[in-house]
Amino acid sequence: MQSAILRASGLYTPPHSISNEELVVSFNAWVAQENEARSAAIARGDVVALQESSSEFIEKASGIKSRFVVEKQGVLDPQRMSPRLEARPDDALSIEAEIGVAAALDALSAAGLSGADVDGVICAASNMQRPYPAIAIEIQAAIGARGWAFDMNVACSSATFGIEMAANAVRSGSARRVLVVNPEITSAHLEWRDRDCHFIFGDVATATLIERGDISSGGWEILGGQLATQFSNSIRNNFGFLNPAEDADTNARDKRFRQEGRKVFKEVCPMAAAHIEAHLADLGFAPGGVRRFWLHQANLAMNQLIARKLLGREATLDDAPVILDRYANTASAGSVIAFHLHEKDLARGDIGVLCSFGAGYSIGSLVLKKR
Repeated sequence: MQSAILRASGLYTPPHSISNEELVVSFNAWVAQENEARSAAIARGDVVALQESSSEFIEKASGIKSRFVVEKQGVLDPQRMSPRLEARPDDALSIEAEIGVAAALDALSAAGLSGADVDGVICAASNMQRPYPAIAIEIQAAIGARGWAFDMNVACSSATFGIEMAANAVRSGSARRVLVVNPEITSAHLEWRDRDCHFIFGDVATATLIERGDISSGGWEILGGQLATQFSNSIRNNFGFLNPAEDADTNARDKRFRQEGRKVFKEVCPMAAAHIEAHLADLGFAPGGVRRFWLHQANLAMNQLIARKLLGREATLDDAPVILDRYANTASAGSVIAFHLHEKDLARGDIGVLCSFGAGYSIGSLVLKKR
């Protein structure tokens, strides 16, 4: 059986950034107009006045300072509070495929390859722009890749699950090279009017090129992958094609991202730490022997707690890099961004762990060795 190599990674960062301060001005303007509209009901005690947000609240709750988005003005418009995107004709490249292609080409360029060298494409993301045709097949056509392509969704764990699927295809001999692409347009499924989550997400696209060991040079050997799922309703998105059939308002609050944040924190942190520790033990490693952890970038306190449980001490940014201060939570792409920006300084033989976790619950981990 062939070894599987994570040969290269790619990153597409949207051109627009929204700071916490900008976001708060927009959110608080919306709160003011809503409270004014509900003033009589608030005075009667029928409803509670909405709370304003603040930059200090956002950073304390999450560690996030800014986020990138594919469109900025619609998000910051108190009358709209969502990105304003133009519909594209069927013969034009979709926006999700477009940013996925940008990340894919970045990964291929880093490896000195072209789309023609790729045998498979997996588009792994928390939300797909449409049910079919698959975004992956659209990306495959746009870059000139061969073979097969398919979409998959395991929410924020999609990237690590996708890489494990690609690695298995390479190991089995059914492909020489597979691209795993993670286009995340999270700004379109975030509820920007909810104070508890209006600051969480940002847009981005990442890609990883998985290659057969006997034709690869450099990169990271994938020593093993471990995937786990456990059903939970604590993170949920009910937006889907059945909503119109249910006569449901697709703009209703419960049709987009929602979570029970405190519950998720308490349940996921110990699960993720135990998952990583058990995975390392299966391969004969201890957490202390890991040079770097590239963890899912959802919340700074979560990452700090998971790393502390693994290392038995406070982790440094060298142990577990953080990128969510600039990028926010980018769903499945977060851990790959951390890897992409913080792997080149490591030495041959170093061990690293790429891990993501999220709705499902789902957890995926990959133990890597620098070649």
